Amino acid sequence: MTFEERLVNYLKSVRATADTGLFYSNSDYDQDRYEQLQAMTDEMLALYAGEEISVVRNFFRKLDDYKTPNVDVRGLVINEKGEILMVQERVDSKWTIPGGWADIGLTPAENVMKEVKEETGLDVKISRLLAVWDKKMHPHPPQPHYVYKMCFLCEHTGGTLQKAFDTLDARWFDPAHLPELSEDRLLAPQIHAALRIAQNQEATAFD
Repeated sequence: MTFEERLVNYLKSVRATADTGLFYSNSDYDQDRYEQLQAMTDEMLALYAGEEISVVRNFFRKLDDYKTPNVDVRGLVINEKGEILMVQERVDSKWTIPGGWADIGLTPAENVMKEVKEETGLDVKISRLLAVWDKKMHPHPPQPHYVYKMCFLCEHTGGTLQKAFDTLDARWFDPAHLPELSEDRLLAPQIHAALRIAQNQEATAFD
């Protein structure tokens, strides 16, 4: 990847961070700062492309007009005892395997590795894609977003198990005795299906 390509991808990531910040922030102070970040990023992209800044701003608005599915990535980590790594979500105090929304600028695998590290303190490498699920095909609780879920098999390579700022706890669990699950994120049949696919070298599941 050339320097120019890396620069544009970096600016897109910063722009996406500003967009996300504006969506989630309730602070007027933060809203103002994220709007400034949007404006500075748009100006830099316009300078690079040799376009008017209005063209860049309209480009991002057009992207917002055409909605596509949100992508949720999850990492299945299995230890030598056959236990799976799970995190306790702060939002509902229930459990799931590590993961979250995919960030712009990172590959699916990079997103999973980042999420596992941030939520559990463990380093992993990606072994294979286990499943791509359309959330509407499974009995999750209702949610306004249309979501594709990507589940990857991960191999533990290092780090120390610890909870993170956005999770309450991180532990290993026997798959036969799962804790209460955060079903907005993953359902028990999905976790068991991913585990079966990983253990039996089955084909990737989809839909």
